[in-house]
Amino acid sequence: MPQFKYEGKALNGQVVDGVLEARNAEELTAFLRRQRIVVTKIKKKSKSMNIVIGSGVKNIEVSRFTRQFAVMIEAGLPLVQCLDILAEQTENNVLSATIGKIRDTVSSGTTLAAAMSKHKKVFNELYVNMIEAGEMGGALESILRRLADYQENQDRVTRKVKGAMIYPAIMIFMTVVMTWAMLTFVIPIFADMFSELGGELPKPTVIVMSISDFMRSNMVVILLGIAAVVTTYVILNSKKKTRFYIDVVKLKMPMFGPLVRKTAVARFCRTLSTLLRSGVNLIDALNITAKTAGNLVLTKAIHKSMISISEGETITAPLVETKVFPTMVTQMIGVGEKTGNMDEMLSKIADFYDEEVDAAVENITAMIEPVIIIVMGGVIGSLVVAMYLPQFDIIGKIN
Repeated sequence: MPQFKYEGKALNGQVVDGVLEARNAEELTAFLRRQRIVVTKIKKKSKSMNIVIGSGVKNIEVSRFTRQFAVMIEAGLPLVQCLDILAEQTENNVLSATIGKIRDTVSSGTTLAAAMSKHKKVFNELYVNMIEAGEMGGALESILRRLADYQENQDRVTRKVKGAMIYPAIMIFMTVVMTWAMLTFVIPIFADMFSELGGELPKPTVIVMSISDFMRSNMVVILLGIAAVVTTYVILNSKKKTRFYIDVVKLKMPMFGPLVRKTAVARFCRTLSTLLRSGVNLIDALNITAKTAGNLVLTKAIHKSMISISEGETITAPLVETKVFPTMVTQMIGVGEKTGNMDEMLSKIADFYDEEVDAAVENITAMIEPVIIIVMGGVIGSLVVAMYLPQFDIIGKIN
């Protein structure tokens, strides 16, 4: 479905905006009216591919800033003074400059959330909405603590997954490099030697020499082919329609699929719980969670949940339809919805699945390392044996 960017006013006069999916502008307008939002502007988003440039600020740096900010606010320091101190002591020049701009904007009378919303590459929509909720509720310090806890938890999970993949990635890279080097440089030396000796070569040796000849003759074609595959993947992954199917495949991948699923469920529950605890209403919280889900299968389910809620139905039915969320998760969310304690229930689910992610990472690491070692030994060993077989034949004939 196409995306529409809208602006409007809530009943309390607050200006709201965002991006939602709908079949057409009329459907979205009707949906927003049911949320008691008077639409003032609505526009279909362009389908052109956008190139997003990195902010130059790491997540851990934003997390550290948030934690320090919370401590200063709790100590009773004025908001502008906190920002001034943080701008001076932050080592990252980009983040320091951003904090300085926010300080100047706040000094002119703008709210902190509005000032941060001008720097979306550093402070995403989730961050800004939670800050806004904290300012409106007079609990900015507690919101900052929750934000810092949330970011630190997300960083920990990300580092855990990436760290577990480093060793297998290095092993695979070394296997490819060593195989390429042997087929390109070592095997041809043996091939020249065998051709001078003459005679019939063993079948494994002939196969390896043929592979070596093919790689040397078509190296440019092979490299272009690899580049084409990578480019195709990047283009497909950048388009929403095709990326959805890529995300479906990721969830169904053997070994890695369960890890992707558990990570997505944990992130969904943690994000939604943090937003609800911070005072963000359910529809806005789901909208923000959809944008930070990291998987379009979940994003689609969350959008369906928003429509379901607006029609007076439950949040759980669309989540069940995706078959991404385990039955236990949807049942617990349903219980939380009925008891009005959804934020706490989601937090418990997130804690459980964070532990499940840790266990899944350890299991994958334990399984993949010996497999890679066996494959690496098998490939390199096969090449070596194939090159030594003719020498064994020669020695046998001499004897």
